Amino acid sequence: MRKQERRAWICLAIVMVLLVGLGIFTYRFIKHGGEWATFYGNTQIYTDGQINRGTITDRNGTELLRCTKDGFVYNDDYETRVATVHAVGDPKGNVSTGAISRFKSQLIGYDILNGTYDSSAGGKTISLTIDSDANRAAYEALGSRTGTVGVYNWKTGEIVCMVSTPTFDPADEPENADDMNEEGSYFFNNFISGTMIPGSTFKLVTSAAVIDNMPDRDSFTFDCDGVNQLGDGDDTKLYDVSAHGTVDFREALAESCNGAFGALTRAVGAKTMKKYAEKAGLTEPVDVDGIETAAGSFDFPDDNDVRLSWAGIGQADDLVNPCAMMVYMGAIANGGEPVQPTLIKSASFLKDITGGKSMGRYIDEDTAAELRDMMKNNVVENYGERNFPGLNIYAKSGTAESGGVNSDAWFVGFTDDEDAPYAFVVWVKDGGFGASAAAPIANSVLSTLESTE
Repeated sequence: MRKQERRAWICLAIVMVLLVGLGIFTYRFIKHGGEWATFYGNTQIYTDGQINRGTITDRNGTELLRCTKDGFVYNDDYETRVATVHAVGDPKGNVSTGAISRFKSQLIGYDILNGTYDSSAGGKTISLTIDSDANRAAYEALGSRTGTVGVYNWKTGEIVCMVSTPTFDPADEPENADDMNEEGSYFFNNFISGTMIPGSTFKLVTSAAVIDNMPDRDSFTFDCDGVNQLGDGDDTKLYDVSAHGTVDFREALAESCNGAFGALTRAVGAKTMKKYAEKAGLTEPVDVDGIETAAGSFDFPDDNDVRLSWAGIGQADDLVNPCAMMVYMGAIANGGEPVQPTLIKSASFLKDITGGKSMGRYIDEDTAAELRDMMKNNVVENYGERNFPGLNIYAKSGTAESGGVNSDAWFVGFTDDEDAPYAFVVWVKDGGFGASAAAPIANSVLSTLESTE
């Protein structure tokens, strides 16, 4: 009797192990089935190492790539190809952020019930969220300069423009793929993988810290003579482009006064600055349909007022990812809650009505409202609304000292338009002043998007 009982327990244990194993396999199959199905050894879906089925279009149905048994067929237009290659991908897979590499299972038509079975053998069509005309406008505006442009709908999360330069023609790919993952490479996506010194665009983060932690900010004033001396020696000076005179908090942002923002940074302190850089989402990767951006990094020393001041104005060891900065602009526009960015166009109309997936609260609603007002004041008092005809734009420029011949130019912000609510980021390496080098690029791209709505 006892022997039978032991056997029964052994059988029960075996059944439990099998059930647990089946459960683990089922979970992994559901989660990773698409990856298994797209293994390069599957000759049904690969020809000479390239996917042989599937089509990629932009948000308006413009065909960007068709995968066939005879090879990849890209768009006929050269500028469209080079402007969208970092979103679409290349035949050799050197662009790690491209849809060819990242969205294989969708391209081949994989589903959990039928696997890769496709009676037409033509695969599926992926509609990306990008607008190829806007990408072309960004590419043309950047010209021969190294840089990036990113624009997304801050209500739905759809990335409508993602351009990185230098770029290349995927239909005539460079033979030398050395250093493909290095910054400055043709294959490197500055928008997704880059980290850059943010310059004065970071003053929007410092401003949020000031709004929340300095109840007397309305009485703040600073006398700027162009050089703020914090100690003995040249290494204790905070330099400005010019003497701004006496500025209050609002004017300090509009004039982008380094001396004033150095004082504000010291007033809120290192611990608070670290907290607000993290709250702004700038120290963690941003997930874009499974593609993770680079994470930014910051150092706010509590024992060195000079370095703390430079960090608060977007210099020192500050590094930010352009996509993360764009999302922060979306948070300001959306009352403090950013929407998750996406590159895959949804077939559902619900997203247009209800909005995209919230990433949580970055900024208090009242703080976001005050930042919006100050960013509009920047445009009115500094950049000039006439330079952005037809656009209800809120912005901040940036000039970042990165050790190059010239400063890097930034222009970030958003538009408040019910039909075209866009947050944007523009970065131009060695571009000079943000307002003169990067702002016209933003205007060109946003105007193109407005005309297509």
